[in-house]
Amino acid sequence: MATLRSFGLGDNSSVGIRPRFHNGLTCPSSVSIRSEWIEIPPAPGTDHQQPLLRCWWSVPEQGLRGAVLVLPEVFGLNGWVRSVADRLAGKGYAALAMPIFQRTAPGLDVGYDAAGLAAGRVHRDAVTAETFLADAQRAITWLQHQKLGQEPGLEIGLRIGCVGFCFGGHLALLAATLPAVRATCAFYGARVSSFRPGGGEPTLAVLPQIQGHLLCVCGDQDPLMPLQELQAITAALAADAVARQDNPGPALERRLLVAPGAGHGFLCDARSDYNPEAAALGWQEMLALFEKSLE
Repeated sequence: MATLRSFGLGDNSSVGIRPRFHNGLTCPSSVSIRSEWIEIPPAPGTDHQQPLLRCWWSVPEQGLRGAVLVLPEVFGLNGWVRSVADRLAGKGYAALAMPIFQRTAPGLDVGYDAAGLAAGRVHRDAVTAETFLADAQRAITWLQHQKLGQEPGLEIGLRIGCVGFCFGGHLALLAATLPAVRATCAFYGARVSSFRPGGGEPTLAVLPQIQGHLLCVCGDQDPLMPLQELQAITAALAADAVARQDNPGPALERRLLVAPGAGHGFLCDARSDYNPEAAALGWQEMLALFEKSLE
């Protein structure tokens, strides 16, 4: 059985369902969930360029443990990404799957083929860190106003985590800098050491700004995560750990996990690189992170 290596320190309508779990994972503790499309309007007082955010919203009917912002691959808010939100809801987390191409491709939902990849990359190249962070903050503000499972009048919002996949994994590092995000899991977010959406210093440079826990997960057979990228992430985590020694604060988990034999997109059972063992292990590590950070 594969094991994870650790680097670093430390359909279109509202439905009430019992979630179906992908990737061969069993979930005996799952609960009934409610899933629906919702729209988040532009923030008050902002310019007209902010689009509506049409998101997939999955909520556990009982036993709420926290909330998670879900960032998709370049293929849009497709069935697999929505199933991730449903699976998280089945584990007790209210999950909001947010579009990342709403400005250029509202409603994008393409297949895992060459044409879908090409279309997704066109819209990926139009994203900027600034516009993404504005949309992510809007989504988080919406989450903070949800009082699900709380007593009337209780003014404590949901504790929020973030998970992203592929380009969404890259963007998850940016989202992790938002103050409300307590824990982030970035699956195979490529090019963080050499690229920032819209230009500027590479995304990995934001690591000192991240206030919560961070778990990066990838496969050692991922051509988009070469050895140089893994070494850069490992070095940045080590430098961050040293810097935090001089600034006492809460103990933070910062890790890079590498799954032997796994390629890009290994968590997704709709992709050719799907790896059941690595997918199960990565999912378990993510849940462990959220369990200790959001409850």
